[in-house]
Amino acid sequence: MRKEFFIGLISGTSIDGVDSALISFEGKNLKLVATHFEESQESLREDILALSEGVDISLSLLGQTNIAVGKVFASAAQNLLKKTALNAKDINAIGSHGQTIWHNPAGKNPFTMQIGDPNTIAQMTGITTIADFRQKDIVLGGQGAPLAPLLHRELFHHAKFDRVIINIGGMANITALPSNDNCLAFDTGPGNVLMDYWVAKHKKVRYDKNGSWGESGKSDKSLLKCLLDDPYFCLNPPKSTGRELFNKHWLNNKINEHGKTIEPKDLQATLSELTANSIANAIKNFCSASEVYVCGGGVHNGLLMKNLQALIPNTTIKTTQCLGIDPDWVESITFAWMAKQTLENRKLDTTAFTGAEKSSILGGIYKS
Repeated sequence: MRKEFFIGLISGTSIDGVDSALISFEGKNLKLVATHFEESQESLREDILALSEGVDISLSLLGQTNIAVGKVFASAAQNLLKKTALNAKDINAIGSHGQTIWHNPAGKNPFTMQIGDPNTIAQMTGITTIADFRQKDIVLGGQGAPLAPLLHRELFHHAKFDRVIINIGGMANITALPSNDNCLAFDTGPGNVLMDYWVAKHKKVRYDKNGSWGESGKSDKSLLKCLLDDPYFCLNPPKSTGRELFNKHWLNNKINEHGKTIEPKDLQATLSELTANSIANAIKNFCSASEVYVCGGGVHNGLLMKNLQALIPNTTIKTTQCLGIDPDWVESITFAWMAKQTLENRKLDTTAFTGAEKSSILGGIYKS
């Protein structure tokens, strides 16, 4: 059986850079061959953040940033291949999630917007590129997100154990994989996004390494209660969210609503508790879990993992490494896998995860 190769690319809500993963397939056997992280330049990150604010948008900035992000994605794929003995002609396709700048799955004309021009990626790399995976799902009545649970179900479902997969990126989501295959998935709320904003504001770094700054503080329980008092946390799934809700304005409004002075390190500790509590509450309310596994950048935040374990005491929380998949690369692997499904004209059933009314082929194909 001929081996096939696909590349998956994604830049998440944290906007720290592009994760790229090279995957090989032999039949249904999937193997992670190589990985590369392309860090985003601060100027481009600031442009993306400006667009994600959703106000006073310049069409010129939107168009130019769309191309600039496409170039970074293409560079990530090219630098990934340099780590291997492969070249562009060996790759069947790239699956590019793009960079989400606005997610609005409700209302009269629901939509989700990811930038990172796939034409640019295809032409710069010489590799057919598949992108725009989310919008058709929304057209079919779904949330358009989360999509990584499709791979979670494919790789991690077990006929004897009720599993929950927690993905903690900028936002956090859970995938319930009960043994009876009655699956469920949704965004629980903020993952790292608010912690990243707060530590950047006070420490001038992109993230709180290992959660060390937060661990030096003490969580404020009254503020935590105020933070958790948001209508989103009470919504039933399917549901999804992003920076358009959980952002610096949301946090600053909550701080003002709380009305008490709090030390920055204590607020960081409280934000870690917010992420942990919103995830744990979601599992308690909607899942049965005998096994819990975590993936995404949040696995490297020791304080967050400790908080999660304290709130989910009946099982030992592990990472997806225990299931054979490096937790840092699950999402980029997802879009390599999805690209393969699209090329093969396979419909994907997102009904249990996004609420879409039927299965469909996701993604548009851009030939090199």
